[in-house]
Amino acid sequence: MIERIFNITNYLEDGSIFLFGARQTGKSTFLEQTLKNAVFFDLLDSNLRLKLQRDPSLLYDTLQDKPAGTIIVIDEIPEIPELLNEVHRLIQKKGLRFVLTGSSPRKLKRKGHNTLGGRAVPCYFFPFVSAELHDIDLDKALLYGLLPPHYLAKNPRRLLSGYIDIYLKEEIKEEALSRNIAVFQRFMQAAALTSGEIVNYTNIANDCNVSAKTIKEYFSILEDTLIGYMLPAYTKTNKRKVTQAPKFYFFDVGVYNYLLQRTSLPPETPEYGHSFEHFVMQELRAYVNYFQKDETLSYWHTYNNKEIDVVVGQAKIGIEIKSTAEIQPKHLSNFKDYHDEFPDSRCIIVSRDKLTRRNGNIEIMYVFDFLKQLWAGEIF
Repeated sequence: MIERIFNITNYLEDGSIFLFGARQTGKSTFLEQTLKNAVFFDLLDSNLRLKLQRDPSLLYDTLQDKPAGTIIVIDEIPEIPELLNEVHRLIQKKGLRFVLTGSSPRKLKRKGHNTLGGRAVPCYFFPFVSAELHDIDLDKALLYGLLPPHYLAKNPRRLLSGYIDIYLKEEIKEEALSRNIAVFQRFMQAAALTSGEIVNYTNIANDCNVSAKTIKEYFSILEDTLIGYMLPAYTKTNKRKVTQAPKFYFFDVGVYNYLLQRTSLPPETPEYGHSFEHFVMQELRAYVNYFQKDETLSYWHTYNNKEIDVVVGQAKIGIEIKSTAEIQPKHLSNFKDYHDEFPDSRCIIVSRDKLTRRNGNIEIMYVFDFLKQLWAGEIF
């Protein structure tokens, strides 16, 4: 059994939670292994779902005699959002604690359902991270991603194909989030082509033959269904004009590569470099969420095309991500302008260069040294 890092006990000490995570991140398995004494309701069970859809008050009737503090897990609460009224009653009147899971908060948002008025804290579950895997196979992770079924499979590409198909069918088509599934599929491929780059809605709209407004809505669908996220630009600067637009990343590097039909990633290629950047971004994002860090993640890009891939907090740390196996002076050049702008910032370059060292004010870190320090809380 692979032990996950997410510490649910810390969250449940303060009450109830919404546990959101993309499909197949392992939410249900984690909860079954961690909360062995909890009461479980699996809304993917057709019989149970039909009963509770007909009469949501059955939930209250079933649980009203449970002792205060009992933990109740309702898996896939967006399947019957009407249950949230009963959950609200049980929290308020009976003192029960709930773990409410879902692969998409969009269903709750767009229909205006009861979101418990702050009585349940939203938190997020991610694919595997390096700290959960002993001797992580980096090349496999970069190509096929870290969703548990995919990383552990002998034929992950076949599973990725099914994953995309299910997402398009269930999250998009059946929920009527997009009227034209073929156009949305083209958009996903266009989004993959520009993933990790500054978002230009007009260019993507031209590629897909739809309006820029439609493309913005499509991106919001990917965000709300947890398939991707926006990395904002860091704009607090005094000396240089900087880009304001965000970047977009898919939540898992395997999904990103599958959409681009990549079947291999030779080292020292642009494709390998993009996947390496996505992988490190996945790790940073999961770390910030799992350890409830207040620091934001952003990127910094000047009008003369000097860029730092990740800015932590108020320019506390700047991180450049390079997949090269040998860091050379040219790889450090972007930090000149950045350090001039933010002289107190810690500067780190993460790469496959195995010699972790310092060059002036820049820390050059082997990727596995960086990840070890990150998950030990030694980076921030």
